[in-house]
Amino acid sequence: MRKYLSTVASIGASLGLVYTLSSTSAQAAEVTLYKNPQCRCCEGYAEYLRENGHTVTVKPTHQLVPMSRDAGIPSSLQGCHLAIVDDYVVSGHVPVGTIDRLLSERPDIKGITLPGMPAGSPGMTGRKTRPFKIYEVGEETKIYAVE
Repeated sequence: MRKYLSTVASIGASLGLVYTLSSTSAQAAEVTLYKNPQCRCCEGYAEYLRENGHTVTVKPTHQLVPMSRDAGIPSSLQGCHLAIVDDYVVSGHVPVGTIDRLLSERPDIKGITLPGMPAGSPGMTGRKTRPFKIYEVGEETKIYAVE
């Protein structure tokens, strides 16, 4: 995990970005969200996290794909944006309940991801048409939660 964090820190430093890794509780995490500069749904997701008690700093970047890859997220599972929440990566429009569960359980994984931009997910428009499959980012690909 530490090697991964130093890789993310190196990427952030090379992009002139700084991120914060701290949390006092699952309800009050500090989140740094990296997003494409033109993406509006990511701003909606940041606002959703704020409404749910998290402190969010948004960092625009054109390096989401390499940052996600370096975080260990397979291309097929990458989300719309990449967030650093405490010691974890959170990719995509993951519901806050799953993030809170992650921070409460503190599993030995790199993070979680909700691939793509599912309609009806937090920050996205449209109606939810099926359960969201949220995957673990770690040694193997498996489902962490279904919401």
